[in-house]
Amino acid sequence: MTDYLLGLDAGNTVIKAVIFDRTGRELAHAGEEGHSRMPSPGHVERDLGELWANARHVIHTCLDKAGIAAGDIAAIGCAGHGNGLYALDRAGEPLIGIQSLDTRATGLVEAWLAEGVGDRTYPIARQRPWPSQTPTLLTWLKRYRPELFQRIGTVFFSKDFVVNRLTGQRVSEVSDMSGAGLIDLAARRYDRALMEAYGLGDCMDLLPPLIESADIAGRVTAAVAAETGLAAGTPVIGGLFDVVASALGSGVSRTGSASIIAGTWSINQVVIGGPDLDGPVFMSSTFDRTRYMAMENSATSAANLEWLVREFFEGDHAADISPFDACCAHAAAVEPAADDPLYHPYLYGAQQDGHARAGFYGIAGWHTRGHLVRALLEGVAFGHRQHVEAIRKAGATFEEAVLSGGGARSRLWPQIFADVLGVPVSVAVSHETGALGAAIAAGTGVGLFSDFTDGANAMVRTDRHYRPNGALSAHYDRRYALYRDIGEAMTPLWRRLSASRDMAPGVAA
Repeated sequence: MTDYLLGLDAGNTVIKAVIFDRTGRELAHAGEEGHSRMPSPGHVERDLGELWANARHVIHTCLDKAGIAAGDIAAIGCAGHGNGLYALDRAGEPLIGIQSLDTRATGLVEAWLAEGVGDRTYPIARQRPWPSQTPTLLTWLKRYRPELFQRIGTVFFSKDFVVNRLTGQRVSEVSDMSGAGLIDLAARRYDRALMEAYGLGDCMDLLPPLIESADIAGRVTAAVAAETGLAAGTPVIGGLFDVVASALGSGVSRTGSASIIAGTWSINQVVIGGPDLDGPVFMSSTFDRTRYMAMENSATSAANLEWLVREFFEGDHAADISPFDACCAHAAAVEPAADDPLYHPYLYGAQQDGHARAGFYGIAGWHTRGHLVRALLEGVAFGHRQHVEAIRKAGATFEEAVLSGGGARSRLWPQIFADVLGVPVSVAVSHETGALGAAIAAGTGVGLFSDFTDGANAMVRTDRHYRPNGALSAHYDRRYALYRDIGEAMTPLWRRLSASRDMAPGVAA
């Protein structure tokens, strides 16, 4: 009996496989961490062979753990990080994988800003160019890596590459393509005038056939079945941009509901009933024929805590506690004070400024590492608040939010989010909301659910609720104002620092 759904989630760092039943109960989980390489400053790439090897491994491991027959899986859904650039060559072989942390195209974006390119793209795609956006990276390759560009046969996204390996099909779907600014959002189709605005008018043939998120992209091939333990012929749906999948997997699907994701990226999104708002937002995505996501995003969230743990806390904690929990325990022991340090979460640049850099400010001799950890947790939340304010300014409204991503696993961080954002925050039972959202879409694609909301109602449960602490409202308003002021003051200095990076050793900036 085909009562189970397999959700895959191909993030910037880890690929996960999770098998769920139709009520959202998790039968088995497997994850495998990949490796990024940085061949030049600002370049962040991955080996596509490793990504597919890791995908095969987690699928096989998950099936073994679940103890079910492969034929009992009704369908497979895949989510994956958006933007970046994943390309096959003209023979269909892996060519290059650029991750969405890449900032190589910062100079190109600055040139386009001066030329008004965004004024041409925004009315069509509801998005302006930014450094790790897919069409921006494609244009960068066209200009600066022409020998590699000439070999490109298909441009799509991380989850599309996994779907391609599973099925042999080269396709993409509307949520990722819209999230990358590559389709006419209102018409929900590719647009030549849009591609011409990016300088890619001659590249329409590099874009794969476009399908709906829950459409069946293909079926598991016999060769892949032999490698993974899956049943040949299992349907694989088009899938979802991972931020949309995570929203869906945390129960956010109705118009007016909000999803905050504290993952590698800071994701802040509200479901709206059409492609337009009263003002501009960073990006919009569509995930079915009637609903859209208005988003303000940047690579400024939980990746900062991962960096802090990796560089300063690995091995410095009890064996029975994770380094992340140890970090948060240090922060929880700190009583918030007016002179606490501040932190900017710009390890990978800011949304519209690839020159921005992370930094602690206001450290005094009496501050402990607990103060620094808390400053980082608050700084990430302030970055989310900055994005939420932009969404509200554009006209999207919401009264509460669901928090997901790695940051939601903490008991402290969700309360900081509620206090900084000033709205109630809830956390879903499932930690694997991206994989769960992909599974919901898979169930919808094969008719187990009538639509995404029906699937979310069946498979999502809420675990915890957090209400804002009114006594801290003024405290966080003051600190947020300082956070913004310091960022404005640092902007010209970040640019000087970025310029000096490229100078020869011994040459003064």
